Amino acid sequence: MARRGAVTGTVALVAAAALGLTACGGGGGDGGGGDVTSIRVLDYYNNEPDRTVYAQTLDACGQQAGVTIEREVVPGDSLVAKVLQQASSRTLPDVLMLDNPDLQQIAQTGALAPISDFGLSADGFQEGVRDASTFEGDVYGLQPVANSLGLFYNVDMLAEAGIAPPTTWDELKAAAAALTQGERYGVAFSAVADYEGAWQFLPFMWTNGGDEANIASPETAEALQLWVDLVNSGSASRSVLNWKQADVKDQFAAGNAAMMVNGPWQFPALDEVEGLNYEVVPIPVPQAGDTVVAPLGGETWTIPQTGDPDRQAKAAEIVACLNTDENQIALATQRTTVPTKTALRDQFVAQVPRMTAFTDVVQSARARTGKLGPEWPAAATRIYTGVQTAITGGAAPLPALQQAQDG
Repeated sequence: MARRGAVTGTVALVAAAALGLTACGGGGGDGGGGDVTSIRVLDYYNNEPDRTVYAQTLDACGQQAGVTIEREVVPGDSLVAKVLQQASSRTLPDVLMLDNPDLQQIAQTGALAPISDFGLSADGFQEGVRDASTFEGDVYGLQPVANSLGLFYNVDMLAEAGIAPPTTWDELKAAAAALTQGERYGVAFSAVADYEGAWQFLPFMWTNGGDEANIASPETAEALQLWVDLVNSGSASRSVLNWKQADVKDQFAAGNAAMMVNGPWQFPALDEVEGLNYEVVPIPVPQAGDTVVAPLGGETWTIPQTGDPDRQAKAAEIVACLNTDENQIALATQRTTVPTKTALRDQFVAQVPRMTAFTDVVQSARARTGKLGPEWPAAATRIYTGVQTAITGGAAPLPALQQAQDG
């Protein structure tokens, strides 16, 4: 995620549909055996600039591999349903892109091939990236770029108030209070009752030592108390309960919030706002010297079990091509994301200084499924349920989290 937080609950159905896939012909086009001349690709990059960026990159990789790319693009919230339909009809694509928290659910069904079957590995990739594409010890995808969350701030508003960008929770509360005046709130974030709300809370929860396996802990409650205090003090709008990340961006762009929690995918829209002078720093941490632990967003590219070894081998060439050093840098630059190979960090920051904060955050970012695997969606639901209960005043943070944990 980042742009998308939806995670489906169709694992059982996908598993049922995937039975026997390893014995079926995959993807149409060339059929089994013989020279492979085309490769079918499925992804959800249906908005610009992503749609065109990936079209050009995939076509170049196809040309290098000697195949034509037959690409299908669907809306993000329908991708897993599409995979289910294709698994049922035995028409899975040769290359399948998945939002990284969805990978383990699909790998669990047997519909994906381990990348080691094709001589690929995730050596040199950031640890959280490897974790996100790993299921039961096998890596099932390679993710060329990643994103996460940072604290955007209005440079002019903070300068006028004589406030430095906050680095700790105490500084965040003080800055947000000082910047709140009239119709303007000091800070905005998304506490909406869906996966975006859980995603935005994770940097605060994880950095403070919270555990998604049991959210009813003092550490998670302390993080949630920070959000409750920001809302109850008037430093953040109560509307955070209903704001998606795009809404948070709109409030910041309109000058209704001096700071916001959001991701680098908002750069293009913010850059179009006349007179908006903004910068980004890492999410503030509980105490000075702490390392922020944020969730890892982005998409991974996989090789489905189509039953056609020749097509799978060619698909592996496409996945490998998408993850070359050159393409990681190019995709990160064009899409305001971060290369996932750790050795590329310094080169990328030198070329795109505005991504420094996000590049730093990604180095310690965690995969949402890294600990709970396919059980992550249930944990995310508990997280945003507890957040909503506490901010609405239904219960204090710890009891609210306990209620959510108990379900």
